[in-house]
Amino acid sequence: MRRIRYNCAMSLDGYIAGPDDEFDWIVVDPDIDFEELFGQFDTFLLGRRTFEVTGDPGASAQSGTRTFVFSRTLSQDDYTDVTIVGDNWKDVVRSLRKEPGGDIWLFGGGALFRSLCEEGLVDTVEVSIVPILLGGGIPLVPELSKRIGLTLTGQRVFEKTGTVSLVYEVNKPDRHRHTEERTASPDD
Repeated sequence: MRRIRYNCAMSLDGYIAGPDDEFDWIVVDPDIDFEELFGQFDTFLLGRRTFEVTGDPGASAQSGTRTFVFSRTLSQDDYTDVTIVGDNWKDVVRSLRKEPGGDIWLFGGGALFRSLCEEGLVDTVEVSIVPILLGGGIPLVPELSKRIGLTLTGQRVFEKTGTVSLVYEVNKPDRHRHTEERTASPDD
C-alpha cells in the first residue's frame, strides 16, 4: 500500500503559512536535493487554499504526476490538469493508497492534514522547521479532535540555514482508549 506523507515547512512557532497565506519566509536550503525529494512522489494532495496560493506542485515536479485538490467550492469543469475532490474524499484517498506507484505527498494544508490524519490515512509527518517566528498564520494542524501519537524516525540539521528536519511515523490508534471525536471536513 502506498504511503501518504505530510511533508511541509513550518515556522518555529508552528505555522505553515503566514497571516496572509504567505510562504516567502521558507528558505531553500542548498543541501536539500529537491529533485530527489520530488522523485519519491507521483501524486499530490492539496487543500483548496494551498492550491490557490501555490498552484500545482506536480506540474513543476515531473511528468506523470497527478494532483488532487480537496474542495467543496471549486468545480472540476474549471480545471483540466488537476482532479477536484469533494464529499467523497475518504473513498478517493483510500483508492489512491491501493494503486501501484510512488508515495503520495500531502502537500497542504493543515485542515486537510487534520482530516486525513484523524481518519488514519497519514503514514508520516515530515516537518522542516525554519528558524523564524511568524506570530500568526495557518497552524501545522488546526484543532485535532483526538490525540495522535508519533514516533521519531529521522532528523537532520541543515547547518547553512539552521533548518531542522524531523520525520515521524504516525502511530496506529489505540483502539482501547476512548476518545471524543467530532466531524471534520478536509477543505474550505
